[in-house]
Amino acid sequence: MHKDLLGAPPPTLLPDDAPVRAALATGTAPAEVAAAHPAVPAAWAVLAEAALAADDSTAGSVAAYAYARTGYHRGLDLLRRAGWKGHGPVPWSHESNRGFLRALNALGLAAERIGETEEAERCATFLGDSDPEAFKALRG
Repeated sequence: MHKDLLGAPPPTLLPDDAPVRAALATGTAPAEVAAAHPAVPAAWAVLAEAALAADDSTAGSVAAYAYARTGYHRGLDLLRRAGWKGHGPVPWSHESNRGFLRALNALGLAAERIGETEEAERCATFLGDSDPEAFKALRG
């Protein structure tokens, strides 16, 4: 194994959330999954994305923002427990990271809808810094 001569932090990998992803994939209502697993960002991300897709009214945007912010903060808690120090890669290729990255993306989109331009820009930058592949997958 080669030492990173630039001192970049290693990628952060969140704990396995396969049971949550499986519940969502088999059709369990995202709100039920979020209630059963509130610390896992994946269900919060799905709720935020659904709110963004279903309703572009102010109320829908605020609901999406709330779901996304919950998923984002729960994801930050998990990242810190996994050794993340506030920067460094959070790879999209690690499926358990995707809930956090999707919540981060949804937070940025919802923030933009409610006029929180600075937060929307911070979220887009954070997403790209976490993993350019995540930015590409989620923002095209």
